[in-house]
Amino acid sequence: MATLLRKIGLIRLHDRDTEDPKHHHQGSLKGTKGNQKNNNTKHCNTSNETNNILSTPEIKARRFDVSGKDKPAVKPDKPSKDAKEKQQTGGGKATSGSVMPPPAANRQHCTQVRTRRLMKELQEIRRLGDSFITVELADDNLFDWNVKLHQVDKDSALWQDMKETNTEYILLNVTFPDNFPFSPPFMRVLTPRLENGYVLDGGAICMELLTPRGWSSAYTVEAVMRQFAASLVKGQGRICRKAGKSKKAFSRKEAEATFKSLVKTHEKYGWVSPPVSDG
Repeated sequence: MATLLRKIGLIRLHDRDTEDPKHHHQGSLKGTKGNQKNNNTKHCNTSNETNNILSTPEIKARRFDVSGKDKPAVKPDKPSKDAKEKQQTGGGKATSGSVMPPPAANRQHCTQVRTRRLMKELQEIRRLGDSFITVELADDNLFDWNVKLHQVDKDSALWQDMKETNTEYILLNVTFPDNFPFSPPFMRVLTPRLENGYVLDGGAICMELLTPRGWSSAYTVEAVMRQFAASLVKGQGRICRKAGKSKKAFSRKEAEATFKSLVKTHEKYGWVSPPVSDG
């Protein structure tokens, strides 16, 4: 009996070992495919549920807002050339943040600065009571002075000429521009008619400090007149005594033209100090 049971057990073991592996593998694949199918079905159902959720109105609105953030901001249109010109020329409406003051206010400010400066200098000259210069306003105009130069170097030939011709002073006209003291005044000789001494046609004066390049707002009228008196002697200025020519008066128009010409010449070739032998 025992021997029979052993034989039956060996036969079963043999059948199990000799079973077709393909059949066994296909069976396992069927089980796996079934599981995958169930999983795929679950996954599809999950994606369908997600799509259903995203299709709700609230979620759609949120998605639209988020997508709108990613879009680049629209740059404002650049102002056209005509618009720029209107802004520069004041064609448009004035804004409170404009930097440049109106021209009228700017002119008013310059006039105030010029007036205060000239009033101060005029009071200072009259307070000193110096016999060097005296000032009179031309037609009561604060910006137009007639300056009398009473003294030059007493060892100079010009001083001797003044004594011999009974010339008490050299009369000059000084006009102050709108932006004085930041621009130089225009100065010219009126009487007597001078030769040399850096006095040119029309009574124009050849001095660098009277040009925009040589001028400084720190210069006073008195300081300019002292420099002029020194240049007269340095340039060997003399009173013209020639018949006919001495009686011809200097003109402002001729002086302005001469001064403009000499400024252009010196800007081109530079300002050269006269040699020591000239003084």
